[in-house]
Amino acid sequence: MQFVEETTPDRIVAQTHEKLVAGTPVKDMLLAAALAVVRSSDLPPGHHGGPLHPLAGLHAVRHISARLTGEYARLPVIQNVAVANKHIHSPAMGPYVLADAKPVSENDDVEATVKAFRTAVSRGVYNACDHYYLYLLERLSPMQVLELLLEVGVPKNQLDDHYFLFPVFTWRALEYFGWDYAKYIGRAPVRYITRPTNPAMMIDVDNLIKKYELLERDLRVKTGDDETEAITRLADQIGRRNEFAEIPEMLAQALGDGLSLEGTGEGLSVGGSTLFLRSLTGNPMDVHINTGANTRRYLLRQPELSRRIKLQALLMWNTGPEVRMAQRMLAPDIQPEPDRVAYLPSRTQDELLAELGDLIDRLPVGERLPAAGLASWRSTDEVKQAAALAQQYGNCGYDPEALIAMLGKIACRDNFTEMHAFEHHQATYEEFYATRPSLRWRHLVSAVQAAAISHGRIQDVYDHAAEVMHF
Repeated sequence: MQFVEETTPDRIVAQTHEKLVAGTPVKDMLLAAALAVVRSSDLPPGHHGGPLHPLAGLHAVRHISARLTGEYARLPVIQNVAVANKHIHSPAMGPYVLADAKPVSENDDVEATVKAFRTAVSRGVYNACDHYYLYLLERLSPMQVLELLLEVGVPKNQLDDHYFLFPVFTWRALEYFGWDYAKYIGRAPVRYITRPTNPAMMIDVDNLIKKYELLERDLRVKTGDDETEAITRLADQIGRRNEFAEIPEMLAQALGDGLSLEGTGEGLSVGGSTLFLRSLTGNPMDVHINTGANTRRYLLRQPELSRRIKLQALLMWNTGPEVRMAQRMLAPDIQPEPDRVAYLPSRTQDELLAELGDLIDRLPVGERLPAAGLASWRSTDEVKQAAALAQQYGNCGYDPEALIAMLGKIACRDNFTEMHAFEHHQATYEEFYATRPSLRWRHLVSAVQAAAISHGRIQDVYDHAAEVMHF
């Protein structure tokens, strides 16, 4: 922790590499970064800065690091440590030390303390929430505590996708580190989601849940081969939507018609990747179409979470600002265009991988930062060409692992998006393997499009690491 906190930003890349080469385990290095950024970095207004993105990226970083080999396996770790160190040293985030907090209850009664926690949340009193959270950690299971946080984060998703994503990603990191660290690391999402907001702005999806009697009927949980046709149809319907506000009722109706929870989540995920591919955005931060679907499918697999919170999370997917942003930049039809893919020359697997890698490598570094705001950035034709090549790769039945390995290395170059590139890569990897074969390539084609969008924006951490590693 002291190493992450006290090393100057100009030396953090080289010295993190030295520690990893000397034998510091990846898990220890990431845990130190997580604890340090929570202890010594404040949460600024908005969601950029402080512990949010360093913690949200941990799940992706540890898995990508485990998949890569040699020096490349160290790059995701170095990127995570560097972004934590940057925020600790930023004048906008400090000087700061996380306040000491002790468990506080209402008469040592769990039910009364839950009620007090909810009251404190409604008033935005995050210091009180800290104390109640620490008490509830001692009395409830981790998933029961996460449900309390999601009661807050799910409705606020429409104000900022990170109100939902931050606690879920943090819980996935704590599955790795161990729940003993929840009393430190978990305080960051607690404090973030309990910021005061205007409840009048919240859209209520409970009416849809009531309309289709989703709490009263016996919903099927697990999917199977018998649902392939229905899931394919739902995914196609979602992928062709121009108005995202129509999607919640489509999901609710699918459940009401008998589609399983898992099958509905799968249809949303595939449909989401289709919408991502239709998007003409050039903003590399706009990846929550995929990460939002992936985190919701994770929640659907948790037996301790209530059906109500699972349904609310599922039906709120479309409401996040960084999901809705894609609606303003949708191509009129499915992409990559079949004709564009059909006219590509035949290539072997190795030739196609090389062409994809070369195309993305040719995108200029540091020159792809338009002066206009992020929301107005549009993807170039090179980005859409990369997606077409990826579709050809999938159509040919080539090895997905070879493509995944290349994309993992490309993700390691990015530090402009502060872990978004890592999160999207890991989400599409998980969704590829959690989706039936007839539909899964939508995810890896999306991963290629995202890699082409984010590559070359800012990659000075990678450039420094490459010098140290002698790439």
